[in-house]
Amino acid sequence: MGNNHNEGKRFLDSVHQFFDSAASYSKLDPGILAQIKACNSVYKVSFPVEIDGKVEVVEGIRVQHSHHKLPSKGGIRYSIQVDEDEVKALATLMTFKCAVVDVPFGGAKGGVKINPRTSSVKTLEKVTRRFATELIKKNLIGPGIDVPAPDYGTGSREMAWIADTYQTFKYGDANALGCVTGKPVGQGGIRGRSEATGLGVYFGIREALLDKELLKGKGLGSSGLEGKRIIVQGLGNVGYHAALFCQQDGAIITGIAEREGGIFDPNGIDVKEAFKHRTESGSILNFKNAKNFENSAELLEADCDILIPAALENQLHKDNAPHIKAKIVAEGANGPVTRNAEEILLQRGVVIIPDLYLNAGGVTVSYFEWLKNLSNVRFGRMGKRAEEASHRRLVNAIESSSGKSLSPQERALLIQGADEISLVRSGLEDTMINAYHEIRDVMDQQKIQSLRTAAFLTAIEKIGVSYEALGIFP
Repeated sequence: MGNNHNEGKRFLDSVHQFFDSAASYSKLDPGILAQIKACNSVYKVSFPVEIDGKVEVVEGIRVQHSHHKLPSKGGIRYSIQVDEDEVKALATLMTFKCAVVDVPFGGAKGGVKINPRTSSVKTLEKVTRRFATELIKKNLIGPGIDVPAPDYGTGSREMAWIADTYQTFKYGDANALGCVTGKPVGQGGIRGRSEATGLGVYFGIREALLDKELLKGKGLGSSGLEGKRIIVQGLGNVGYHAALFCQQDGAIITGIAEREGGIFDPNGIDVKEAFKHRTESGSILNFKNAKNFENSAELLEADCDILIPAALENQLHKDNAPHIKAKIVAEGANGPVTRNAEEILLQRGVVIIPDLYLNAGGVTVSYFEWLKNLSNVRFGRMGKRAEEASHRRLVNAIESSSGKSLSPQERALLIQGADEISLVRSGLEDTMINAYHEIRDVMDQQKIQSLRTAAFLTAIEKIGVSYEALGIFP
């Protein structure tokens, strides 16, 4: 445990140092900057749960980092390693992540000290419902207060349990389902949420690769993902979808690193096949035609164009940073690059696409889900047919005036109206593109060297505007 506490502390220190270096460019009042940096509230709770006839004490924590916008928002992770500093660091990142992509939430994060891989479903349900109840008792959860989401070790199943628990206590509240996001679609979730973070990672990498200025002299050849060699660390929700969307756009996934080891194949690994292989055999190793890496950390140093660390924090540190061969490090995970590693990588000319921008696809689509819950209607329900009718009239007019008729396929493609998944994806794409260019503008105006410092600065300025407009109560 001691070791992990140091990890958590190192992570929090590193987030604070990133904040400080960005804040040094800001003209905001130092008192406001101090408020933007501080965690507003931390709630720790220990509760008893009966497991197989024995009573065990489980520890839970919820950190609300900022209330400049409500509700606050952030995932809940289930892990034996959950530690207060780690949760604080993640909550702090969430605040800036929301601001970077213009999602009107404050940052929060939660954690429960339990091993989801060795606990029975029954135990997980008891713990989840009890933790939700503890939050409800203290008024620390609700559609206008604080809205959790899945994170490491949790998923849509746990979110459905939390929503059900909340609805039980707040019986008759029409907005109750908005108390968590990442729910199953049938329980008020939104289509496109499960792949949202990975799809956002893909949009962010794609945007960076079109940035000729940024990539000048990096030896990445033509713009675009076609033919780029990518190594992914973590084949969880984020890593899997990020790799899949990049692969569909012509990138070659040459390596996949996981806890039990890694696999490498210069000719490319089929992501779906590798995922299936790991699900069936319980290990990523021994995948067809791929070379095994017993120590998956070594795979991070293998030759590639883009490295996507999509597992946990502090994976690139001062010891391995000098050996990283990637030209772009794209942070799918939260805090995978330590402060020291960042300095080394930047000196070596490596471009780092920072977590607070790159993995914000999850919170963006969570925001869409929350809006859907408050409006109680699925996106596209009202407009899809009307849109199709208007497109159909247009196509008919074109056909009759040109005297040519379209094939049924062409017709169907042109007429199609937007359904929920296409609206969610277009909203996410627009968000990731706009945020990237905002960050780049700040880099140019302030002569900042790193995307991360610029991203933090854009976030700090937006939050500062909120505080200045709200004033301070009382």
